[in-house]
Amino acid sequence: MFTGPVSDPTTEQIHDFEPGILPSGLFWTIPIDHAVVDASPGSGRAQFRMDGLALGDYHDFFSAISPDPTSLPSHVSFDVMWHGGGDRAKLTDSDYRFTGNFVGGDATISFTASNDGTGVVYTSDAAGQTTIGAGVGHEQNGVFF
Repeated sequence: MFTGPVSDPTTEQIHDFEPGILPSGLFWTIPIDHAVVDASPGSGRAQFRMDGLALGDYHDFFSAISPDPTSLPSHVSFDVMWHGGGDRAKLTDSDYRFTGNFVGGDATISFTASNDGTGVVYTSDAAGQTTIGAGVGHEQNGVFF
């Protein structure tokens, strides 16, 4: 179990679980089934849960963005919860063509990340986490602004 910070990725990072970079240049993003997200924007509550998602472990950020990245086969599971119950806010930014109504509140995450066949496992649970900022709501942007 990982218990401390990683402040210098050039000397201290030893795992980078992520989906990699597509030939198009899209990075750290993958399509997901809508069924893994359950949201109630009016209450500020939501859940994003996945079990056994296959990803690579690229060791560190610099290895992941190298011209010829290599990774170890790995899997991650996580459960992100937005608990709602906070203040309501309307945000609008005309410069970036964005507006939305959100409900704030606490958020927590439980996760497990592991390398296939190596015994490396990282875990976290929601107990003791502190929320700096979280919200769930409806937004409009771009041509929908």
